[in-house]
Amino acid sequence: MKIHSLGYIGVNCTDPARWASYGTQVLGMMDSSAKLTGAGDDTVYLKMDDRPYRIIVNKAATDSFAFSGWEIAGPDAFADALKTLEKHGVNFERGSADLAALRRVQELASFSDPDGNRHEIFWGAVSDFQQFASPVGIKKFITGDQGAGHVVLPTPAFDKCKDFYKNVMGFGLSDLMKVRFTPDPAEPEKRLYFMHCNERHHSLAIFECPMPAGAVHVMFEADCVDEVGRAMDRMNAHGIKLTGTLGRHANDHMVSFYMQSPSGFMIEFGAEGRTIEDWSRYSPFQSTVNSFWGHDFSVGMK
Repeated sequence: MKIHSLGYIGVNCTDPARWASYGTQVLGMMDSSAKLTGAGDDTVYLKMDDRPYRIIVNKAATDSFAFSGWEIAGPDAFADALKTLEKHGVNFERGSADLAALRRVQELASFSDPDGNRHEIFWGAVSDFQQFASPVGIKKFITGDQGAGHVVLPTPAFDKCKDFYKNVMGFGLSDLMKVRFTPDPAEPEKRLYFMHCNERHHSLAIFECPMPAGAVHVMFEADCVDEVGRAMDRMNAHGIKLTGTLGRHANDHMVSFYMQSPSGFMIEFGAEGRTIEDWSRYSPFQSTVNSFWGHDFSVGMK
């Protein structure tokens, strides 16, 4: 299977209106729900580029991350992807014509990894190429061939999931970490693998630890560091909880901070992310530090 990029994410929320406010006033995205939903539909769609949406918020009984939507580069690649799922004995469901219309794509299919993380694959996004106009003045998010950003998913069954993402979904290893939550050397290390499918340093990461919210975090990237600072100001103004201080990561070089989302998982808001033009000339590495500076996650535990 050849994944082109992260196309969209789906989230569950007991009150989707919270995401509408958070997505527009804090993240700086456009609310395109009125154009994409019918009367009485509680679904919220958030737009960050010329696609109709990049975030789908569905009303649900609990707040959580729902699924990752991965773009495939055309009908032939989509057919090959389904054959790969069949070859590896992965149960999948072809999306109905109604669901494809709802997602604004030609075709899609859904399946889960060995730990139950849900995924959709699709091809042929339907777009009217309406100009992105941020309600808070953000000029541009980094998307295009790099996709919407990246997701970090909990994978307690780590070895099975690692093989799944490599051998079934076709992700390549970018780098890795082994982390502990305490200074106690007796605490078992938890593996964190970063994986790529395009020139973005990683579009996916998997973490050897359960997460009740269904995801560790989702990252969105603006086009300059000033927008990161402005987003921090908006976070503070709207009373959103800071979960990781400003810093620059050692692996993807992203300057970013972390905050709580309305669905419980974290949002990383960053800029200046690293890209790799030729992965054949790149050597994965293990880092023993999370960041060159900053990114204190203890603030999220207070």
